[in-house]
Amino acid sequence: MSNDAAALPSSEFLDLIGLEITENTGDRLAGHVDLGPQHHQPYGIVHGGVFCAIIETAASVGAATAVADQGLGVVGVHNATDFLRPGRAGRAQVVAEPLHRGRTQQLWQVIITDEASGKALARGQVRLHNISRDAVSP
Repeated sequence: MSNDAAALPSSEFLDLIGLEITENTGDRLAGHVDLGPQHHQPYGIVHGGVFCAIIETAASVGAATAVADQGLGVVGVHNATDFLRPGRAGRAQVVAEPLHRGRTQQLWQVIITDEASGKALARGQVRLHNISRDAVSP
């Protein structure tokens, strides 16, 4: 697997949530998000759905990279996200790593950490199904 984050297809959704991927090897994905008011719910903290979206996206991109050389893609089938502390503003580091990579499914863990404090904001686990790329291509 290569560390070629630039080889990712463009995605308006990545831009929307603000996830910038800096490492993507198929064994590990790393990146960051600059959290701000655009991510907040009415109480001034990051909306839980934002953390869910970041976790699912990081796991999906990492898992897709892991099976790309086999001509496969992935689709998420389960996302369990725990919110550990509120996020407000600042850079959050995102790290995704596989817990299991099987023939038909993968399980990835993602941790979102506040860069300033070093404390985890959220953690998630995403189960993904490996599928033929033809099954999801437009």
